[in-house]
Amino acid sequence: MLTVKNLSFSYSSDPFIENMSFQVERGEIFGFLGPSGAGKTTLQKILTGLITTYKGSVTLGGVECRTHDNHFYENIGVDFEFSTMYEKLTARQNLAFFSSLYAKKTRPIGAMLAEIGLQNDADKKVSDYSKGMKSRLNFIKALLHDPAVLFLDEPTSGLDPANSRLMKDMILREKADGKTIFLTTHNMVDATELCDRVAFIVNGAIKALDSPHNLIMQKGAAKVRYSYRDRQEKTDDAVGQERTGECLLSDTANDSILNTLVRENRILSIHSSEPTLNDIFMEVTGRRLL
Repeated sequence: MLTVKNLSFSYSSDPFIENMSFQVERGEIFGFLGPSGAGKTTLQKILTGLITTYKGSVTLGGVECRTHDNHFYENIGVDFEFSTMYEKLTARQNLAFFSSLYAKKTRPIGAMLAEIGLQNDADKKVSDYSKGMKSRLNFIKALLHDPAVLFLDEPTSGLDPANSRLMKDMILREKADGKTIFLTTHNMVDATELCDRVAFIVNGAIKALDSPHNLIMQKGAAKVRYSYRDRQEKTDDAVGQERTGECLLSDTANDSILNTLVRENRILSIHSSEPTLNDIFMEVTGRRLL
């Protein structure tokens, strides 16, 4: 669906995006992860045809993004992080207006509003909407014309857990219907749950690209943490001091303390943990995802 070859772009004489290359398959959810100023928004502007002065080649659905015509926008849907709705119009009026811009038949507005939980507020002015309501409305606006490709920028930002779950379920249904989805997010939980593959972008360069699971398994290691009490004869006023230990999950057989504690049934607590995608991002890039 997308092929990027030797992409270079900068807003100034200083290098920014240089010789970037990657591919995205049809029907894949692909995540762009990186700190502010890393190049994620710039990359999305190139992919959606808003920036055409790049060097190299970027083709989306077989169309070079710098030479697209208006039909290009019949096939992509874009959900910006901030609302692009007309505040003085109602939600229904906004969706009717944006539907009128497409040549193809659009999805039923009432059904879309109901699916995202806004049916009871459909005739309320957008200026009276909360941030979360605007976010949900912006999302279904991107789906109106049933595009083959979706660009989602922080889609769950500002949503409570229930509506975040609703949004993610809708994204997964769009994928099941064959959509290719580009997801930009700071939320590593969302990225881990939704994305087939993610690209770590820092200072205009891709530092890692793989599935969340593979990145965690390749770069991290699961650990076992346990607590126990020192063996000490109890007295009236003292017991053994509580201590903790840690070892790699793959090395538990070689941890003599842990094995002794297991044999003597002296473990107070034990649990395993693996690195999160955020841990891996920090390890690979040396940056926090802020």
